Amino acid sequence: MAVETAADGALSPVMAIALVGALGVGAQWLAWRLRMPAIVLMLLAGLAVGPVFGVFDPERDIGPLMKPMIAVAVAIILFEGGLTLSLHSLRGAAEGVKRLVVVGAPVGWLLSALALHYVAGLDWASSAVFGGIMIVTGPTVIAPLLRQARLHRRPAQLLQWEAIVNDPIGALAAVLAFEVVLVLQAAETMGDAVWDMVRGVVVAGVLGAASGWTISEGFRRAYVPEYMKVPVLFAVLLGVFALSDYVLHESGLLAVTVMGIWIANADLPSYTELRRFKEHATILLVSGVFILLAANMDFETLALLDWRAGLFVLVVILAVRPLTVLLALFGTNLPMKERFLVGLTGPRGVVLVAVAGLFGERLVAEGIEKAALLTPLAFALVAATVVLHGFSLRPMARALGLAGAATPGVIIAGGSQFAASLAKALRDLEVPVLIADANRTRLRSAREEGLPVFFGDILSEAAEHGVEIMSFGKVVAASDNDAYNTLVATDLAPEFGRDNVFQLKRAKQDSRRHSLPSTLGGRAIAGGLTYYEIASKMNAGWRVRATRLSEDFTLDQWQETNPDAILLAEVSEGGGLRLLAENATPKAGPGMRVLALMTPKEVAKDGQG
Repeated sequence: MAVETAADGALSPVMAIALVGALGVGAQWLAWRLRMPAIVLMLLAGLAVGPVFGVFDPERDIGPLMKPMIAVAVAIILFEGGLTLSLHSLRGAAEGVKRLVVVGAPVGWLLSALALHYVAGLDWASSAVFGGIMIVTGPTVIAPLLRQARLHRRPAQLLQWEAIVNDPIGALAAVLAFEVVLVLQAAETMGDAVWDMVRGVVVAGVLGAASGWTISEGFRRAYVPEYMKVPVLFAVLLGVFALSDYVLHESGLLAVTVMGIWIANADLPSYTELRRFKEHATILLVSGVFILLAANMDFETLALLDWRAGLFVLVVILAVRPLTVLLALFGTNLPMKERFLVGLTGPRGVVLVAVAGLFGERLVAEGIEKAALLTPLAFALVAATVVLHGFSLRPMARALGLAGAATPGVIIAGGSQFAASLAKALRDLEVPVLIADANRTRLRSAREEGLPVFFGDILSEAAEHGVEIMSFGKVVAASDNDAYNTLVATDLAPEFGRDNVFQLKRAKQDSRRHSLPSTLGGRAIAGGLTYYEIASKMNAGWRVRATRLSEDFTLDQWQETNPDAILLAEVSEGGGLRLLAENATPKAGPGMRVLALMTPKEVAKDGQG
């Protein structure tokens, strides 16, 4: 029926919403396959179906539901931002991160507002609102950029934690500035303006804190069963947003941000499940909002961008961002090259576009005509920074000596002779490697070989802050504890991708009584051998060796020469590493190297041994 009632040339609301979901998620998946920033493909997709080909017009096809949908989506996105702000993590972060937040956020707000007013030509009201959200450097964008660039730990941590912590702070700054603008527009006297402003902040703050406390205590005291926690959280979130807006117009965004911050710092045992909810919801909502806003653009709005918009983008990239970072980090012991790299890296993301689009429309409705520039300026800034940093970050980091190896490394959880032998073979092929174990004695073999080690649990908070995670792309759980291997593989799978997480086969895996669901653990490696089977072979003199293949010595010939060898991995000429799961088909060709666990006789006759 929805399709039948659609106007000529228009999509039905159901078809339009389906198109938004398909384009948003499809663009993110394609970006993952092509290793490109997802936001660029989402921008192109939205513009293509919107102003370019006219297939989708959100206001025509979705109608009056579009603005409430965007408002609710932005509220959930800002709640997600608050949910990432752990004050405990901030206290434990490096001094540089604190300076980028405590000093950099207000300085960035001020400099961005000045650039918006004097360079882009916006009025002070629009500049104050947009300048606040420009504090955010795009947490959904910076993570894939860092993984692609593989920076050294300290500059990567500075950029990552700045993006995470400043995400809710930037949104909060924009919300507060927006509240001030609305109050000044509506109030008759300055006294009325101040009173309305104080009342708005107090109402939103109290409602957000009260709802956060209620959720936290309800979850902690088990008043809500596990299977209902996410639905209850979602329902309360929507209720707080709607109630706060009903009590005081436009205060809902501030309330849900405060609610998220409160829950993030409540130390809930179910916090991981809540984080997964917000991650999944944010991916859907961010992509949906971005497609809607891009498709809703028209050539008349884009035509509002002139030379001042281009100059504004250049000023932000080359002056505002570097000056903000240099002022924030002044007096710290960080090397100048690290400050320089951080100062020239400030990609903006979909949160900027979503909030700018929402506030831009509402400011225009309040009679501030220049606010119509907020959305196109946001798109221009996002597109320019994402494309620029996507292509320049890795080369710039290498030029400054702040980039890791070109090949993503391997983290081996569990110290043993096998771990040391595998790590040594990988290191000889210039693949970064790290062996982690909470037992110092088990790391002895690795230390004797001069291999990098981490004394501690790889899942600990100390590892999160002390290990250059961005330098690694694969995990091998190879301890003598099958349960711990499964825990490591399961916990790190969302971060590294399930295809990049491996573990030694569990000793009792073949028994139905001891088998685990496929959602737990990683892929079996080392030909399906268990820890103790490998340990027995290592005690008998087996070792991991790498062998180069050629036109004259193919993989088939190597397998005939080494019939007992157990293939572990293959490395391409360009340094690409592929760990081989149990029953995986090797694809090694001439010029590539194969890593295998080989018998003492095979090791003795191997040319690389």
